[in-house]
Formats: sequence, C-alpha cells, structure tokens
Amino acid sequence: MGRVQGKVAFITGAGRGQGRSHALRLAEEGADVIAVDICEDIPTIGYPMASQEDLDETAKLVEKTGRRIVAVKADVREAAQLKAALDAGLAEFGKLDIVVAQAGVAAMKGKPAMQAWTDGINTNLIGTINAIQVALPHLGEGASIIATSSAAALMDAHSKPNPGGDPGGMGYMVSKRMIAEYVHYLATELAVRGIRANVIHPTNCNTDMLQSPPMYQSFRPDLENPTRADAEPVFAVQQAMRVPYVDPEDISNAVLWLASDESRFVTGMQLRVDAGGYLKWYDYHV
Repeated sequence: MGRVQGKVAFITGAGRGQGRSHALRLAEEGADVIAVDICEDIPTIGYPMASQEDLDETAKLVEKTGRRIVAVKADVREAAQLKAALDAGLAEFGKLDIVVAQAGVAAMKGKPAMQAWTDGINTNLIGTINAIQVALPHLGEGASIIATSSAAALMDAHSKPNPGGDPGGMGYMVSKRMIAEYVHYLATELAVRGIRANVIHPTNCNTDMLQSPPMYQSFRPDLENPTRADAEPVFAVQQAMRVPYVDPEDISNAVLWLASDESRFVTGMQLRVDAGGYLKWYDYHV
C-alpha cells in the first residue's frame, strides 16, 4: 500500500517543474491525479510557461505509474476554469482528498511593470485562493490542503533600495507572504472540520523559473545579460547549507508527507524546505 493509496489529488501548475514532480510522487504512492496548467505564455513573464505538450507528458508519466489522471488546460487566475477542470476530475474519480496549490510565476523585471505586478499577484495569490476555494465544497474530514509559498515570503521586506523599480519582483514576495497568512487563517477555520491546511516554503528550486534570464538578472544586477554560469554561483547566498538550490523532488517529499495520514495532526504549519535559508535571516524564536 502506498502512503496516499486510493486518494485523489488536485494539482495546479502540473505541466512541469515542481507541479509535475508532485503529481508523479503522489501517483507513485497510490494517488490518482487531477492536473491543470495554463499551457500558454503570459506576456509579462520573461520565460516560457509550460506547454500543452508538457502537460501531456505529465499525464503520460503519471499513467506509467499505474495511476489515473485527468489533465486539463486551465488558468488559475480564472476560478470558473479551475472549477470546470475540477468538475471533470470529480466526474472521473468521484471524490477529492488532496489539494496542491502549486502554480506560480516569477514576474520580476516584467514589462509593463505594473502589469507584471498584477499578473504575479493574480497567478500566485489569487490562483492559490481560487484552487483552494473551488475545492473546499468537495473536501471532507481527513483532507489535506498544501499551498506553495516561498522562502522569499520569510525574508525582510523592508529593505527597498529602489522603490518602484521592479514591481513584479516585489509582487512575488508580497503574493507569497499573503499565501502564508491566508492559509494560516484558513487552517484555523478548517481544523474543527478535520481538514488540514499547510504551507511549504521552498528556497531556490531547480526549475525553469529559477533557470531563466529574469532570475539571473535578479541575482546578478551588476551584469547586463547574465548567464546561468554567471548567476549560479550567487544562488547559494539564499541558503545556509552549501548548495545553490534544492530539487523539485525535495519539495515533493514534503508534499507527500503533508498529503499522507502520517501528518494527520499537522495543520497550520509553515514548513520550510530551504536548506537553512531562514537561519540566515532570523534569530531563534518560537
């Protein structure tokens, strides 16, 4: 028996990266999957989004584990699209046990600047809220909600050497911090119903978001067109452990634990998978 045997998971941003990794890890442990991704680019985001071919590949990989999947193109910014995707999955599987609100973008350096702010907030924060709230009517006792925030949410936001210079970048931090607060209060309301809600805060994760020109520019603002080779040595500044980033599978293992009954009394947690990054920013406190 797998650790989530017989459960059904609704996963956003499942076309590639962390979302695909989560879908595969949960499927390997016995879950069927309802997977969604936008499958089209967002003009203000300086790297390509997952494609329909990416989402199709996720479906093939899940099916190779022996589990079933319903994969639907949907934009998390649109609650109606998410509801339709979830309804398609419910028609196939008949229930819902796990929600993984994973979809997110990094809008730093995006142009027009305030549209980059809007697209980042709408995808990361509103998209997370949409995914969770279309799922809530279908969740019962024992269900688990997992939202992806970021180690960026835990960093000091008060140092703004260039106010207004990069609204998309600031919007990333703001959206991730507000996800953490939203889930904290949601977990309080759901606890008495036997439904758990937790947040995972990854540090740099080796995905297309990290390995992109806007992210390289954020880590090497001293260079006009930094490359991966220029930026990667600086990635390590985020972590206390001597690594430039973690891998999607490292986050998926945390998702699996929070989705499983092994964590049945864990709720309202802000779980850091950050290679000690938090330790560089804060003194000890309970």
